[in-house]
Parts: sequence; C-alpha cells; structure tokens
Amino acid sequence: MASIPTDCLVPSRVFLTKGVGRHRYQLKSFEEALRAAGVANQNLVQVSSILPPKCKMVSKEAGLKDLVPGSICFCVMARTATNEHGRLIASSIGIALPKDKSNWGYLSEVHEYGMNQQQAGDMAEDLAAEMLGTTLGLEVDPNTAWSEKEQEYKSSGLIIRTSNITQAASGKKDQWTTTVAIAMFLFD
Repeated sequence: MASIPTDCLVPSRVFLTKGVGRHRYQLKSFEEALRAAGVANQNLVQVSSILPPKCKMVSKEAGLKDLVPGSICFCVMARTATNEHGRLIASSIGIALPKDKSNWGYLSEVHEYGMNQQQAGDMAEDLAAEMLGTTLGLEVDPNTAWSEKEQEYKSSGLIIRTSNITQAASGKKDQWTTTVAIAMFLFD
C-alpha cells in the first residue's frame, strides 16, 4: 500500500480581484462577474480565510498571467446576487497582514445587502483585523468604530496592514446582478 504524502498545499502568492455581472439568468450573471474579475476560465475551489505565512501579495495583472485555463484554483470568495431592481449589494474581501511574516494573516468575506462599497470594505477590513488581532492577543472593543480600531491594531505593532477589495452594484430591472470579490491563491 502506498504511503499518503504528508505535504500540504501552501500558497506562496495571492492576488485580489473583483467583478460585477448582469444577465436574465442568475448563473450567467455569476459567470459574467467572474469574467469581469478575469477568472471565469478557472475551476474555483473555495477555502476558508487563512493567509499562509510568507504568502506574497501580487498584482492582479501578475497573478492572471500565471493562471492556466481549466486549472483548479483555490480562492476565498465573497458573492452576492439580487434580481430586485434598485437593491444595493456588495461583496468584499478584507485582508489583515501581521508584522511578523512567519505568522499567518486573515482574509474575511462580506456578502451584504443594503451596503455601499465603503461600508462593505470597512466591515471586511474590520473582520479580518479582528480575527488576526484576537489570535495575536489583542482585545479591542468590538463596539468601537472601525477607524478607531484600525489605529489600535496598527499602533500595537503586531498588524502591519489591512486592506480590502470590494464590488458593489445595484440590481437592475428584469435581470440578475451578481458581485464577486476574490482572493486567488497561487503556488510556485
């Protein structure tokens, strides 16, 4: 009997992308959102929200160059859809990076109705920073506004950076609208 390898798949790079799609069918609007994000020709496997230690952020352009059509790609994805005219939707990925690159970071997904781009982006950053902060022993009042919490996290010296990528849109009459925000993992 063959032994089972103990190696794990650990991404070495990550890039962020987003898109919005519209179509009379929900599935096609999702495909259009993936097309706008540049990843419609990939087989996407959603994973949870840990950013591996030493995983390097790269630009969308650099990341897309390394994708091969039909590849199985791991990602953290936020996805929201509506067929209600005028309904505001937002999908956001937040990211929190530790100062110590040998520690892991966090990605968060926000899939919301009634939030604009700024609100969803702030919420995603807040969630990622809070998840990372608690693993590093930082306790910040969850009722504090994000702008104040952000300063506390960064002044601790343990969290070096937070950011987000967010796609918001309003629903259109007689069609589906889908938003996606994606963190795509790449392997060397």
